[in-house]
Amino acid sequence: MSEIEWRNTLDFGGNLITVRGARGIGFDEQAEISAGDTTTRLGQTLATSDTEVVVQVFEGTRGLTRETAGVRFLGRVPDMVVSEALLGRVFDGLGRPRDGGPPILGHRREPLRGVPINPVAREYPREFIQTGISSIDLLNSLVRGQKLPIFTGSGLPHQRLLSQILRQARLLEASAPFAVIFVAMGISHTDARFFHDAFRDEGVMERVSMFLNLADDPTMACLAAPRAGLTAAEYLAFEQDYHVLVILTDMTNYATALREIATARNEVPARKGYPGYLYSDLAEIYERAGRVQGRGGSITLIPVVTLPNGDITHPVPDLTGYITEGQLVLSRDLHGRGVVPPVDVLPSLSRLMKDGIGPTHTRDDHANLANQLYAAYAEGRRIRDLATVVGEADLAGVDKLYLKFADAFEERFIAQGPSEERSVVQSLDLGWSLLELLPVDELSRVTEEQISTYGRRPRQEQEHDG
Repeated sequence: MSEIEWRNTLDFGGNLITVRGARGIGFDEQAEISAGDTTTRLGQTLATSDTEVVVQVFEGTRGLTRETAGVRFLGRVPDMVVSEALLGRVFDGLGRPRDGGPPILGHRREPLRGVPINPVAREYPREFIQTGISSIDLLNSLVRGQKLPIFTGSGLPHQRLLSQILRQARLLEASAPFAVIFVAMGISHTDARFFHDAFRDEGVMERVSMFLNLADDPTMACLAAPRAGLTAAEYLAFEQDYHVLVILTDMTNYATALREIATARNEVPARKGYPGYLYSDLAEIYERAGRVQGRGGSITLIPVVTLPNGDITHPVPDLTGYITEGQLVLSRDLHGRGVVPPVDVLPSLSRLMKDGIGPTHTRDDHANLANQLYAAYAEGRRIRDLATVVGEADLAGVDKLYLKFADAFEERFIAQGPSEERSVVQSLDLGWSLLELLPVDELSRVTEEQISTYGRRPRQEQEHDG
């Protein structure tokens, strides 16, 4: 810690303090701000030069004056104690206890910023993670070590979907302990209570660690929250061999906080006012997930991105799509028709799905069945649009069957109760039962052997019925 306390050289702007004349201060270095009485506030260095240092004050600058305030630099970056005692606890965005419990004790401290995993040290994601949700497990499978974002919109029930995933997610091979790191950024007190109560009521809180940055918390704490959560996840995964599922909600709030800080620093804005380094900043977070060669654990990441005005080309979802391996898209149309969770499987995608399914992970018919269901549902949606123009009565016989299939697919397969957990085998069998609504000669993406093995009626019986 520096012995120098800077006074009378301070300029205030919003929640920023510019310390004129300070030198030798590092980026991200923590600072302690005295208020002229017995109280102090914490800050963090945002920018340094040969002539001045810019400090973000976590608790804000209200009440501080140039005559009474002082800044002392602490000579260290933000860090936190890491241990298995993090599980079952609730923290703020800076990794400090928020649940009224004691501080985490331990001798190991890790910086919040961390580092992305070295690409050479990465191990390719493969093992299937069962979420118990058919639209994910069967058509957009999640793989251990994957980064799979959820694209949602204002008013859509992504909270319920997250709660269900966190409650039900598990590895089919119980070879290592499983933990959940839940990070919320810029959320309301009501939403924070919703998630905490959901975990507690379901009896899973002992394997969950929550990092909550509320809407009225300091902006810098919002930027620190995902890094604090991932620091905890890295320790559990790569030091204690846990398989860790990390939820980041909402990355749009995070990007908004980043834009706010960039504006306060008078940086030149890029797309929609976001700083030009938005892509690299998001990548710095997302690329901390994955698997490392020689380590038994893994970090699987599900970031939630709210689409402003439903615009999937907005900078935050657009850049997120470049860094991650697919997306789950929630549909306002499905939600309006009462389909919950409203996962729109057509624009959704899991790029690593093929490596986590099949006979060694789920079942040998998984890939072909998923392709067949996707194709049939896409055709059913096309027929539904056509029926709005020509009328359902004028549709051909097979078109009416596809229309019936699309309705049943949404009502029986995508729609799923909040406490309804389906194993991947149950989801596969449900998919086959829906295919019975279509003529057998329309099932071109599954083999005859698979139809006879997993379909409820052999091909000969369906042809005879036709």
